[in-house]
Amino acid sequence: MFRERPPAPERRGPAGEGYVAGVPQRSYSDEQIDAAIDAISRPEAFAEAERSVARAAPRLQRVLAEALGAGGWFGESHDAEVLRVATMPDPEERITAVRTMLAEEARMGMMVGVAVGWALAEQLERQED
Repeated sequence: MFRERPPAPERRGPAGEGYVAGVPQRSYSDEQIDAAIDAISRPEAFAEAERSVARAAPRLQRVLAEALGAGGWFGESHDAEVLRVATMPDPEERITAVRTMLAEEARMGMMVGVAVGWALAEQLERQED
C-alpha cells in the first residue's frame, strides 16, 4: 500500500515570503517507510546524522527561528499568551497552562524543524542531480 501525499499548500509569512517548503510529491510504500525508520533507529546511523546537524546547527537554528517567526509563533500574540499564562492566579491552572504551552511550542518547533530538514534534503538532492 502506498501513502499518497496531496500537494502541500503554499504558506506565506506576514510579508508574503514563503516559510515552509512543500513536501516532495514522491510516494513511499509502508515497507519503505518502515525500512527507513529501522535504518535511522540504529545508533551508529543516528550518530552520523547528529554530527551533521551539530556542524550545521547555528545556521539551521537561524532558519528555524525565521520560519517560526514568519509563521507568527514569536510575535505579539505569543508574548500576550506567555504573559497571560505566567500571571494566572491559580497555581495549579498556571502550571497546567505552562506545561500545555511548552508542549505546543515543542510540537510546533519539531514540525517546522522537520520541514526545514526536508527542504535541506531536497536542496542536497538537487545538488547531486
